[in-house]
Amino acid sequence: MDGRAIAFQGTGILLLEPLTSPFAPRRERRIPLCVFALVIALWMLASATGVGAQARTALATEVDGVITPVMADHIQEGLTRAEDEGHHLFLIELDTPGGLDSSMRDIIQAFLGANVPVVVHVAPSGARAASAGALITMSAHIAAMAPGTAIGAATPVDLQGGDIERKIIEDAAAYAESVARARGRNTEFAVEAVRDARSVTAEEANRIGVVDLRAPNRAALLEDIDGETVTLATGDELVLETREIQIVPYELGRFRSLLQWLADPNLAFLFMSLGTLAIIYELANPGMGGAGIVGVIMILLALFALAVLPVNALGALMLALAAILFVVEIFTPGIGVGAVGGTASLVLGGLFLFRGGFGVDPEVLVPVAIVVGGATVLAGRMAWRTRRLAPTTGAGAYLDSVAVVRSARGTSGQAIVGGAWWNVRTKGEQLREGATVRVVDVEGLDLVVEEQEGPQMEEGEERKERGEP
Repeated sequence: MDGRAIAFQGTGILLLEPLTSPFAPRRERRIPLCVFALVIALWMLASATGVGAQARTALATEVDGVITPVMADHIQEGLTRAEDEGHHLFLIELDTPGGLDSSMRDIIQAFLGANVPVVVHVAPSGARAASAGALITMSAHIAAMAPGTAIGAATPVDLQGGDIERKIIEDAAAYAESVARARGRNTEFAVEAVRDARSVTAEEANRIGVVDLRAPNRAALLEDIDGETVTLATGDELVLETREIQIVPYELGRFRSLLQWLADPNLAFLFMSLGTLAIIYELANPGMGGAGIVGVIMILLALFALAVLPVNALGALMLALAAILFVVEIFTPGIGVGAVGGTASLVLGGLFLFRGGFGVDPEVLVPVAIVVGGATVLAGRMAWRTRRLAPTTGAGAYLDSVAVVRSARGTSGQAIVGGAWWNVRTKGEQLREGATVRVVDVEGLDLVVEEQEGPQMEEGEERKERGEP
């Protein structure tokens, strides 16, 4: 059959079209147009894919403060998010005095097992990566410091001393050395930072191989690490492409920010002290329970803060002793010995409450202790005066009241006391109608009376006795 060849240059397509009548169906002629449209669609898809691949992103967060379980969860969640969402790297801008050893190890373990590059930048100028922060920085794939920052002083502190402290230090030194070796950093500095609390500036840290580079800000850091090669936990090597990379902020969040704010030594001491004071006032003046409720809430907040901070057992025992002495002052007020002892215990408790680089600021410790001690003395005096007052409610309020017997039969009868009818009786004497009696005791719903010697009540006293104006 006759036909003609139609070739599309550059497509590699060769079609044979039969020579048919102009009135015949032209379905075969649609094939080249469909192929052409398919080629264009594939080209556009490839172009779109290429553009998407070039839009690299970095998940960035700020860690400013104590390394607590709250902060550890935040960092671990950010690392998981960076892996799941396909970010090119996870950037952490760090400024910390240290924190809990357990939280530090959780973060380092996550970094060493990360399948996305982790970059830690100790910034801004004036920041530090002390104690736990030093090892966290050294465990990152890329470690950088801004000028004017410092790193080190990773010695664990335990106030119990002795052989236990040496074991803790040696364990921490071995751990620091293994972390530094895993990232190819200066192992000698890592060990000295733990054993001798060595700390160095950003310039020296860069010179001796503690960190990889110095960068004054985020933009300079991303520019300098472009083209660096890192090895992920899977063993794959990845070349960083960080020029003009898009930054995706990763915030701590309101709830975690609140929890992190509560994890402060000064707030923990303040909440514990004021909460104890509120409960003491509730014991001294029992009423609606408002002070007690506030006190319990503040103590619970303090306990949360203590749960995420390195607490020393001696300090906690001193705080408990202070609370006991304050309660003793309430129930047995004297010259304030209990309050003075409680104040001294409170000060010592604040001094010894936390281990490591944590502590209560003396500007908070001393004034709070003095205020709580002084307020306890006042509460003790108020409680003592309250216990000495005569009852103002119930049957006990009628003790020593004087009344006139309105009816009598033997040793019992009735009288109007405080404007109400009461059954009255004596301890054996006969009651006389019209006699003036004095209430000496209350037994059940009866008032025990004794006949009052002397003149009868005058008219005004009788009206008062009946509750009349």
